[in-house]
This record gives sequence, C-alpha cells and structure tokens, in this order.
Amino acid sequence: MNGTGQTGSGVTVRRLLLGSQLRRLREAQGVSREDAGYEIRASESKIGRMELGRVSFKERDVADLLTLYGVEDGGQRAELLGMVRTANEVPWWHDYADVVPAWFQTYLGFEEAAGVISCYEVQFVPGLLQTEAYARAVVELGSLAAPQREIDRRVEVRLRRQRLLQGEQAPAVYAVIDEAALRRPCGGPEVMRGQLARLLELTEHPGIEIQVMPLGFAGAGVESGTFSLLSFREPDLAEVVYLEQFTTALYLDRPREVEEYRDTLERLRVDSLTVEQSRELLRTLHQEA
Repeated sequence: MNGTGQTGSGVTVRRLLLGSQLRRLREAQGVSREDAGYEIRASESKIGRMELGRVSFKERDVADLLTLYGVEDGGQRAELLGMVRTANEVPWWHDYADVVPAWFQTYLGFEEAAGVISCYEVQFVPGLLQTEAYARAVVELGSLAAPQREIDRRVEVRLRRQRLLQGEQAPAVYAVIDEAALRRPCGGPEVMRGQLARLLELTEHPGIEIQVMPLGFAGAGVESGTFSLLSFREPDLAEVVYLEQFTTALYLDRPREVEEYRDTLERLRVDSLTVEQSRELLRTLHQEA
C-alpha cells in the first residue's frame, strides 16, 4: 500500500448522500432514469449506479442533471456540486484494486460507512473477526492457484478492514455464526485455537455481540445462507443487504427486501444460543481444539 488512499467512510457517505439527493430531485420532477441518462449521454443503468453512490461523479454531469431537475437556487447547486468534488476522493482500497474486485469495493465502502453491521455466517468466521492466520487459511482455500504476493495482499485487505473496529466511530457488530464454522478445522488445530481465542476476546468488546447457531437447528432463517445487513448513521441513507456469491455480489436496498432480511436476522438471533451461552461454547471449543 502506498498510503495515498483516504479513509473510505467519508467518501462513501458523501457518494451515497449525493446519489440519494439526485434520486429525490429526479423523482420529484417525474423524470425517468432513461431521460436523465439521455441528458448526460449515459445509460439508464449509469443513472441507477450514480443514485446508489456506486460510481464516481463528473461535475458537469451533475450540473446538467440539476438543470434538468429544475434546481435553480445557487446555494443548493453549489452545495451539491461541492459534494461531487469531495465524493471523488480516493479511498484506501483503491491501492488494492489488483486484488479487490469492483463489486467488493462497493461493500468496503458500505462497511466503513455503517453504524451497525449485522451478519449471519455459515461457512467461516466473519472477516472483521478473523485472526491473520485464519484469514490467510481462508484466502488460500479460495485462491489455490494464486501467487504468494496476491494471497499476502488479500490478507492485508482483510486486516486493514478490521481497523474500523478500533476507531471512535466504530460500528456495532452483531454476528450470528453457525457452529459448523467454528468446528471446521480451517488452517489446522493451531490456527483454530488462535481464532477461537480471538472470538473469546471479542465477546468482551462492548460494541460486539457474537451468537452461535447450534448444530442441528433447522428452523426458519437458516436456509437464507450467509448475508450481511448494514445500517448507516445518516438517517437519509437506506439500509443495505449484502449477498456475496462466487464471483460477484448482490446489494438489496428495496424496503420490502431489507425488511425480510431484517426479520430473518431477528429470528436467527432468537433461535441461536444467547451471548453468554455462545461465550461458554467458545470456551469449550477452544479447550477442545
């Protein structure tokens, strides 16, 4: 890493807020995404990505859209155009573009901007809670033919992500982990002992709650598979559900879809071991490892 990248939280929030503002202005004027795209010589999907804060903005494009949307007030235009300049700063993960695909860069931005990160993990310990040795074992499993330097850089990214748990604006983390993930010997016994010890330490963290979904449970919710729900500090920003797939990811932000996953997560938390019961299980697994 060359150190040029800025913290991603502020950049992501500004992109999300600017995109949200543009969407509201467009909808208030009854302008379709297709017509908005035509105005700036872009596609309808490009307008959609702009409004979701997933691409950089060109000041000329935003100025043209503001005109189309009837924004004539000089102060409002200046404020929004000023957001364009700050929203285009380069986040830290730009330095890792060789190992971080664009679809995951989007998630990194959401993760750093989140006030609450809730997740259900079936196969592995959540990335934010992994030790370096465990992270390396996971990366190696998914990158069997990758050169060592690529593996090293992927591990660096995972560890760099964890810094957000140490800041004053650290998000709250609520993790439900399937017991099978804790019993799977990823990296071997020594690596798992270290990872279980790390999870035990994190159960004492005031902003982190870890619950374990016991083996054999087959209630509603477990069929959903791994997912994350990210909630933001800014009230104008909608919650986002993240569903990672093998070579891409889905991001859901429609209220009905988000509500379904929020309800699923609540069911999972109710059906899992309590925080204290989960801590006791982690102690037992650590002793057995």
